Amino acid sequence: MAASPDPRPAAPPNGMRVILVSGMSGSGKSVALNVLEDVGYYCVDNLPANLLPDLVDFLATSGYPRVAVSIDVRSGAETLQQVPALITELRRRQVDLRVLFLDAKTDTLVKRFSETRRRHPLSDDTLTLSECIDAERRLLQDIAARAHRIDTSDLTPNTLRAWVKDFVGLPGMGMTLLFQSFGFKHGVPLDADLVFDVRCLPNPHYDPVLRPLTGRDDDVIRFMESDADAQKMLADISIFIEGWLPCFIRDNRSYLTVAIGCTGGRHRSVYFSEVLAQRFRSSLPVIVRHRELSP
Repeated sequence: MAASPDPRPAAPPNGMRVILVSGMSGSGKSVALNVLEDVGYYCVDNLPANLLPDLVDFLATSGYPRVAVSIDVRSGAETLQQVPALITELRRRQVDLRVLFLDAKTDTLVKRFSETRRRHPLSDDTLTLSECIDAERRLLQDIAARAHRIDTSDLTPNTLRAWVKDFVGLPGMGMTLLFQSFGFKHGVPLDADLVFDVRCLPNPHYDPVLRPLTGRDDDVIRFMESDADAQKMLADISIFIEGWLPCFIRDNRSYLTVAIGCTGGRHRSVYFSEVLAQRFRSSLPVIVRHRELSP
C-alpha cells in the first residue's frame, strides 16, 4: 500500500527561521533563550521533541518569522531519538533550521548543580550526579553531532551572550567555519572538531612590552609575522584545512570548529585564528572566537 501523503504544508512562509536550542543541563540554555528572546525570537522552552513539526507549522501560519525552541533531556529518551529525523524533515521542507548545542565539562556541571542545589532531570535514587551527566551526554550525542556547539565551561554569561548573538547572525545555508583561540592551561574546548597546538612557537608573553597586548594588536602581529616557523605552521594549517574542507562539506556538516591553542590563549592562538579566518572568508561564512579574551 502506498504511503499517505504528508498533510503538512511543503514549506512554511519564506523567511521563517527556527533555532533549536539543546544541550546539557546547567550549560546555559536559559541564558541562550533569553538572548534569543531579546533579539526578537518567539521562544518555547522544554518542548516535547515529537511536537516540533506541528509547532513550526502552527507558528508559521500564525505569522511568527523567528522562533527558538528548547528541546533537551527533559523531553524523554524516546522522543529525543526522533530529533535527528525531525531536523532532516524540517530542512527538507525548506525551513531555515539551525541547531545550537551548549555543553560543559562534567566537573563544571557538577559544580554548577552543587552551587544551585537543583536536581538533575535524570536524578533518582540509584545514580550519582556524575552518572546522571554521563547518561544525559549519551542521550544527546546525536543532536550534538548535528549542531553548532558551544563549550560554556570557562565562559562568563556576557561572553556566552555575545557568542549566541554571533550564531544568530550566521548565514542560513552551507557550512560555517569557526576559528576559536584558547589557552591549553584552561583546557581544550569541548566544541572543537580540529585542534592545532602552537605552543612550540616563540611566545610574546615573555616580552614585557608585548605581554599586556593580544594577538590582535599590531606589535604582536609584527612579532608573529617576523618568525619563519610561525609563518610555516600557519601555511601548513591553512593547507590542511583547505584540503579536508570538501570532505567535511560532503558529510553535510553545517559547522566546523577549528580550535587553535597556545599556553594562555591571548597571543599566538589569537593571531593564528584571526589570520586563518581572514584567509577563508572569501570561500565560506567564517566567525572568530577568542575564549580567553573578554568580548
